Amino acid sequence: MDALDVARWQFGVTTVYHFLFVPLTIGLSVLVAVLQSVWLRTGDERYLRLTKFYGKLFLVNFAMGVVTGIVQEFQFGMNWSDYSRFVGDVFGVPLAIEALFAFFLESTFLGLWIFGWERLPKRVHLACIWIAAAGSTASAYFILAANSWMQNPVGYTVDAQTGRARLTDFGAVLTNKVTLVTFPHTIAGCFLVAGALMTAVALWHLVKHGTEEFRPALRLGAWVTLAAAAAVAVTGDTQGKIMTEVQPMKMAAAEALYSTEQPAAFSVLTVGTLDGGREVFAIKIPYLLSWLGTGDTHGRVEGIDDLQAQYAAQYGPGSYNPVIPVTYWSFRLMIGLGMLAAFVALVALWAQRRGRVPRSRWLARACLVLPLLPLAANIFGWIFTEMGRQPWLVFGEMLTRDGVSRGVSPAEVLTSFTAFTLVYAALAFIEVKLLVRYAAAGLTASEAAATASPAKEA
Repeated sequence: MDALDVARWQFGVTTVYHFLFVPLTIGLSVLVAVLQSVWLRTGDERYLRLTKFYGKLFLVNFAMGVVTGIVQEFQFGMNWSDYSRFVGDVFGVPLAIEALFAFFLESTFLGLWIFGWERLPKRVHLACIWIAAAGSTASAYFILAANSWMQNPVGYTVDAQTGRARLTDFGAVLTNKVTLVTFPHTIAGCFLVAGALMTAVALWHLVKHGTEEFRPALRLGAWVTLAAAAAVAVTGDTQGKIMTEVQPMKMAAAEALYSTEQPAAFSVLTVGTLDGGREVFAIKIPYLLSWLGTGDTHGRVEGIDDLQAQYAAQYGPGSYNPVIPVTYWSFRLMIGLGMLAAFVALVALWAQRRGRVPRSRWLARACLVLPLLPLAANIFGWIFTEMGRQPWLVFGEMLTRDGVSRGVSPAEVLTSFTAFTLVYAALAFIEVKLLVRYAAAGLTASEAAATASPAKEA
């Protein structure tokens, strides 16, 4: 194993781990703001207690997200210095704006929200959590703009003297067609995670303890989960068509489609030879892949073999195929787990209709896995997105092997990889323990007391 392999593993592990916190932070910040808004509008003290309760879960998750996110920045200089030199003038701009504007906006107003109880007027205090939520969403946009540039580089030119990419049109970077479809898809995925967590915790307390105060949270979380699942499906369909346009190899790899087909079927399950070169058995839905890729049931979808020949002629000899089993299964796990989360939310919503108190032990067990389903779907989605781009680091401009730091040895990368993994394992234990403890505690006496004088009148 060389430095490139270890560096890729390290970046993959740290990125996936960091993204465990991102969707929950973005989605839960808005849901907490909604709960507080309902309380301020109706005066119903249940919503204040729920705001305090879910706000605590949100803050634990936010703190862990900040800690793990810092490592992401370090890796560009540690293990990927050649990549940083090439794209720094372009890639660095949206990331700098994200840190200087979006993150500071989010963290500043979140701090005001945390310490503003009983100190700020109610409406000002409510505005703080909404602004913090807006900051989280804006942060996601700038980061996705940077990532989308790697998928579909626009608004730049390569300097012939320095060999570096130089930004020529920042507006083009921000309005990259990949960014415009990736952002709503990602945000919908964030609400799917947050809604599932809110539903799971509320359902647990309703099933196990019959705590009626959690019923509004159950309804809100379940409806948000269902709406987010629908939004994920719609935006994912649009994203698939853009992906076929700018990265046809990724769409072909998602289906393990080696030969160009018109029309092309989508396989629910495929069993192939060990080398992945030949299909042995498949369950297929006719015309669906053509629709997903082109919007036409009889559309033409390029196959892996034809695209490989095209890229070899365009970019030079070499393999331009991603790891097909990874792209094939991550694509299906992304879709399947997201749909399963929506189904569980629908069952939970049905079980509590007309004031019923669900008592099913199966629902109680579902509470334990419900938050994990959309979270895993998000992770598999990003694995598909990044692995499907391979072997490109910047599509059409820089191969992954050319971006790794040349002065770093395999032993050095392995040392940092091991250290980060152990630290992240400890943080994961702390995160899960804190979330489970606070979630299981329910609405505590301290939160009940907080309903007496939570904030100044506007």
